[in-house]
Amino acid sequence: MELTVTGVNALTSPHLHIWDWRVSLYLFLGGLSAGLAVMTTVLHLRQGGKLVKDEAAGYIAPILVPVILGIGMLFIFLDLERKLNVFWFYLTFQPLSPMSWGSWGLLVFFPVSGLFALATLPDDMLHWLLLEPLKQLALRMREYLFPLAAANFAMGIFIGIYTGVLLSSFVARPLWNSAVLPVLFLTSAMSVGAALMIMIARTNKVKLFFTKIDIWMICGEMVILPLFFYGQYTSSGAHRDSILPFFSLSSEYFSYGCSMLVLFIIFPIALVLKMLEIKEEHGHTLTPMALAKMNLSAGIVLMGGLIIRLTFVYAGQLSKLS
Repeated sequence: MELTVTGVNALTSPHLHIWDWRVSLYLFLGGLSAGLAVMTTVLHLRQGGKLVKDEAAGYIAPILVPVILGIGMLFIFLDLERKLNVFWFYLTFQPLSPMSWGSWGLLVFFPVSGLFALATLPDDMLHWLLLEPLKQLALRMREYLFPLAAANFAMGIFIGIYTGVLLSSFVARPLWNSAVLPVLFLTSAMSVGAALMIMIARTNKVKLFFTKIDIWMICGEMVILPLFFYGQYTSSGAHRDSILPFFSLSSEYFSYGCSMLVLFIIFPIALVLKMLEIKEEHGHTLTPMALAKMNLSAGIVLMGGLIIRLTFVYAGQLSKLS
């Protein structure tokens, strides 16, 4: 008896499951570091730097950017089957390869974010730097704070877009092959970056400022996500079939259908909570209840950003051109 398998995908052939949770976490952490980099730049440049006065997030958030980025790069390194190929990869640059652009971009983003973090350290925090040369470098980088902030902002936007371009360049995966995906991932990166900034910030005015930013970012995600699915539905048959897992609760696609239901529930909840936050009367200090609401809504946004990347990475590998 001869058996022919026509559905060649990750379910029928598990070895084709080329990307797993490590890549999803890499995309999430890369987007989070990119969004946080943009938000730290906004914090330092807003009102000529007045917003960052007496705000611990002004130096804590910049430090977290390279730390989060480094953890994300560790996950993608662990995903590599031949890890020594990283050395050979950086011996060349392929102008037509999105992965080459992104890899070199990450290599540039890491030192830029690190120098910006050093430039933002106040005098009373220089003792964190155990080496004297680092202290001298931090003092010198203060002279270039605004150029470093501009570079940090630009690299944050670049990496935020790249996380979506990396997937959308795969023509053989119809779910990923959409020009809307990089826009969705960039908006999501800005949203999770603002959410993390809300959790880090200490002062009332900074928390409320980034709450307002996050409201716009969440609204953007709630518009772009349906547009993405509409674009896939009105495209080719393969693109239309690729979104099937998100709109089916069968045993095969149950997790993807649930993820879509969760996204369309948690984003409105987060939006409502944030709208209530900015309408409430706050004094100079936030009450424990107000802080709990802000951290809850920020945590929900972070959860939504992670779910988007997990579901798109896994569901995309179920899609095929034929």
